[in-house]
Amino acid sequence: MSQLTPYRIQVGDVLDVKFIADPELNEEVTVRPDGHISTSVVHDAVADGRTVPQLIDDLSRDYGHELKNPRLSVVVKAFAPTKFYVGGEVTNPGEFVNVGPNLTLTQALARAGGLKMMTSDEDKIFIIRRGPGNVPKFYSVRYQDLMWGKNAASDVQLAPYDVVYVPRAGVAEVYKFVDQYLLQFVPVSWGFSYVTGGATSNVTPIK
Repeated sequence: MSQLTPYRIQVGDVLDVKFIADPELNEEVTVRPDGHISTSVVHDAVADGRTVPQLIDDLSRDYGHELKNPRLSVVVKAFAPTKFYVGGEVTNPGEFVNVGPNLTLTQALARAGGLKMMTSDEDKIFIIRRGPGNVPKFYSVRYQDLMWGKNAASDVQLAPYDVVYVPRAGVAEVYKFVDQYLLQFVPVSWGFSYVTGGATSNVTPIK
């Protein structure tokens, strides 16, 4: 088995920032909706999408302007719940809540009870993700590649608020779903902000 990917901090996570030599600077901070954190010394630091070691390096550098050789640690005290959506030809479509590392595509399908039937359009499953300007972006994965190990890399990790859709009759049905049903699940503003960070590198964008 390959090693699990490092956890990346996300909006809503609660972090403990602790100092070995300067405990009076210890703080508990929450990652803001814009993905940043603020402490009594560092007023604005990017946290969303960073691993814990990366954030420690960033904060050590920033605190270094005020302290000589700062020694600090960062602990994720509480993980923010995130939502994702599965629709179409699955047993239990709907909204799902996840805490901790984001699920992979197959894990999300399993959470929805699995597929009810094989799809057409080369058995494609679609991922709908917020793009620049809140415009939905579409990606496709072949179900057979996932299930039979033809392309294990296609089991991509979902991003918060992704919509997974399993159509009965191909891509035209996906666009119809977006127009008629998607906004019943997700507010017009989509209500979140995140960086894709290469999470869709193994799926095919729909032109």
